[in-house]
Amino acid sequence: MNDFLNQMELVGDWLTSSAQWHGDEGIPQRLLEHLTYSGLSLLFAALIGLTFGLLVGHTGRGAFAVATVANLARAIPTFGLVVLVVTLAGLSTAPVLVALTALAVPPILINTFEGVRGVDPATRDAARGVGMTEWEILIRVEVPMALPLILLGLRVAAIQVVATATVAAYPGLGGLGRYIVDGLSRNDYELVIGGSTVVVVLALVVQVVFTALRRVVVSPGLRVSASKS
Repeated sequence: MNDFLNQMELVGDWLTSSAQWHGDEGIPQRLLEHLTYSGLSLLFAALIGLTFGLLVGHTGRGAFAVATVANLARAIPTFGLVVLVVTLAGLSTAPVLVALTALAVPPILINTFEGVRGVDPATRDAARGVGMTEWEILIRVEVPMALPLILLGLRVAAIQVVATATVAAYPGLGGLGRYIVDGLSRNDYELVIGGSTVVVVLALVVQVVFTALRRVVVSPGLRVSASKS
């Protein structure tokens, strides 16, 4: 117990040291790198997942293919994909972005698809009855009703990406994983735990942001329905 408390005290000293908050090796710089990898990957994944999820959910065509692709993507080990792409494409940010995007697509794709598909057919028929086009039905009816599940998919993807973006350090790039990789190579567990703590805090912040966003953009009735389902 004393060893644990001593270790936590050392980590606290590391986190509060002014040296850790300045320069290219400082927490702000590593955090910016980490957020860059995470943000770009989540953007690419959202473009893919939302596009195909909305399209397939609305038309009903390709549902089996969506489920198959999503399950295959989930089965791919992120670190192994980074190593493979580094081998093929060389050392750059591309391997990290490819791996993290592949990790983030399945929850966005599946939740968007399920959210749109789950809209009551009678609601769609009523929208068609008042003369709405298919595009208007998707944007004005299905997307608002599917929003709780869509945001859930984005939240899950964002937390997974933020937690996994530490793999960027393995091929020699930056991010918060740099502390973990460097700490392990030096047997400096203060550095490992300190870096891990920052990653955990960042993931919790992402959770809070998406919870607040859900309260702002989702109507109360849909929030109640989503919590019951």
